[in-house]
Amino acid sequence: MSRHAAACDTGPIAPGEVWLVGAGPGDPDLLTRQAERLIRAADIVFHDALVGPGVLALIPAGVDRVTVGKRARAHSKDQKGINDLLLAAALSGRRVVRLKGGDPSMFGRSAEELRHLGACGVRVRVAPGITTASAAAARAGVSLTLRGLARRIQFVTAHARADEPLDLDWDALADPAATLGVYMGRSAAPELTRQLLSRGLSGDTPVLVAVNVTLEEERLLFTRLDLLPFSVAALAEDAPTLLLIGHAVARPDHVAAFSHANAMAHDTDAAA
Repeated sequence: MSRHAAACDTGPIAPGEVWLVGAGPGDPDLLTRQAERLIRAADIVFHDALVGPGVLALIPAGVDRVTVGKRARAHSKDQKGINDLLLAAALSGRRVVRLKGGDPSMFGRSAEELRHLGACGVRVRVAPGITTASAAAARAGVSLTLRGLARRIQFVTAHARADEPLDLDWDALADPAATLGVYMGRSAAPELTRQLLSRGLSGDTPVLVAVNVTLEEERLLFTRLDLLPFSVAALAEDAPTLLLIGHAVARPDHVAAFSHANAMAHDTDAAA
């Protein structure tokens, strides 16, 4: 089968096959139709800690569920262990779905699972999902790009190995003409602020703090870079937090009329 044909094949999962499925930011309404079909066709599902409860509720009764979540350095399984579990399930002839929060290719370590399974002769494919940055921008009524101000997007993760500093290209990230998205940014907010300010990014640069995006506990906070550490101080350290930094994510004039405005907290807006 050609690479193109394989990429277009969205049929049922074959026995011994693995699908890495993007679960989106949490709301099951944001799943792709392909993702829902695959979830319903699996006979074992390995899922991350950040997969929304509404998505997990779509797993049929009788289907085995295995939690392999990693959250705030509290890992139920390391990556090697996850790889081995997926391989064992596939080699036993099961129809395997690996549910990943957001999109598998965005900080989801999908490449490691693809490489491991492929090297062992297991067919593995990917179903993309909506990444949290796109969902957060939509919920807040902002854009990730803005003509004349933000024509480029940079995504990084603030997750580092225990006791190791963030190893990021701070000069490149401190670009006033770009939107910077920082996944898992809650604990790193003070260091992010210090590094970006020291490299010339203005203190009044807009920031959107997005927590539990699309879930019942969602919080969207508009603030500015120099106030960012204070803005996140009340959040739980393990709260799934995305930081969007740049002029494109400034609170829009129409936010009071926006459909999700009632879900927002505006107490950190420096312009208030």
